[in-house]
Amino acid sequence: MVILVNANYTRSYANHQLWRLHVTNREQLAKILAFSRIAHLHDINFWSEHFRIHEPIDVRVPPEAIDGFADFLTSDGVKIKHVVHMADIGAIIERQRILQNLPPSSSNPNDFAYDKYHTVEDIHAWVDQIVATYPEIVTPFTVGKSYENRDMKGFKISSKKMATKRDGTKATTKKAVWWDGGIHAREWISPATVIYIAYNLLSNYGQDPTITHLVDQFDYYILPVFNVDGYAYTWAKDRLWRKTRSKTSVPLCYGADPNRNWDYHWCESGASSDPCADTFCGEKAFSEIETAQVAKFITNQQGTIVHYINFHSYSQLWMSPWSYTTLIPPQFKLQDDGSIQAITALTAVHGTRYQHGTIAQIIYAASGSTADWTYGTANVTFSYGVELRDTGCIFWIGE
Repeated sequence: MVILVNANYTRSYANHQLWRLHVTNREQLAKILAFSRIAHLHDINFWSEHFRIHEPIDVRVPPEAIDGFADFLTSDGVKIKHVVHMADIGAIIERQRILQNLPPSSSNPNDFAYDKYHTVEDIHAWVDQIVATYPEIVTPFTVGKSYENRDMKGFKISSKKMATKRDGTKATTKKAVWWDGGIHAREWISPATVIYIAYNLLSNYGQDPTITHLVDQFDYYILPVFNVDGYAYTWAKDRLWRKTRSKTSVPLCYGADPNRNWDYHWCESGASSDPCADTFCGEKAFSEIETAQVAKFITNQQGTIVHYINFHSYSQLWMSPWSYTTLIPPQFKLQDDGSIQAITALTAVHGTRYQHGTIAQIIYAASGSTADWTYGTANVTFSYGVELRDTGCIFWIGE
């Protein structure tokens, strides 16, 4: 059964359940991996990208598939235990909608609320606001237009000061950092995180010595919402939409996974050629205008970008290339040292525990990924895919 959605229909998840599967051996893992490739035919959706023994695997199960999926989990002599982690996903979505309409924490209604989620229109208005507030160090940019003709709006933070080399002399060129959020539309915490990090850089520049040094040493390219069409769709029609919104060869099956659409070992493994699947790799590499334009923008920076983070949720993972293969890249030690420093700092501040390693080792092979292209083609050594908090609230992490 493939779910075909009318363009004017608002998707309901009433009585859909979230099951948490407990896989304890290789036979169980192989069974679940095989089923995950056809799960969309039953409107069953795997939310976990982290398929490992002794680690929970989260699956959305619609009411009409509950009995059949339960039977499958105990069939063939390979029994997989599960618990119902959420009994009614629709009710949780509705509760989030109600919370979203509550007044912001700030007493000034014109202030941007950093403790709430925002529409793409609000986020783009915030970009305009910070450009006006910090004109000395912030300039706007537009990567291009999305499939549905929305601006892919970002901004650059640059102190205009030259970076200092380790020997104390001034560098001739300034290296840059790129951070983006919202490549997967339903992962609302990722744009919110990118926005909050950027705000802290700006509001503390010139006051906090560490932040001032970081801003003086690097330029920062910030794209709060990568997949603007998909993100807008999660607000208007389907809270759990993941992909872009382009038309495909199958009527009423829309979009591709923008994190499987990059021209680096495209669609070899861990991606689907089925336009109705959540991991659809696209009709061809860079078929999605959004990924093609970000790739062009990065290429045009002529090698100045040395650090890239593609923020996701959820699971608390800090991952580096490769994602298309379990082979270790030449600079893995350097990349993983960066991961360890980042997650150590997070633990020190928040007490959170992140796993680290290559994408293929931590989750599974997933070809055509952002991090593989930025590292393998654009030569961005410190390329990461980061799965943010948490491990329990899923896509509804508290505001």
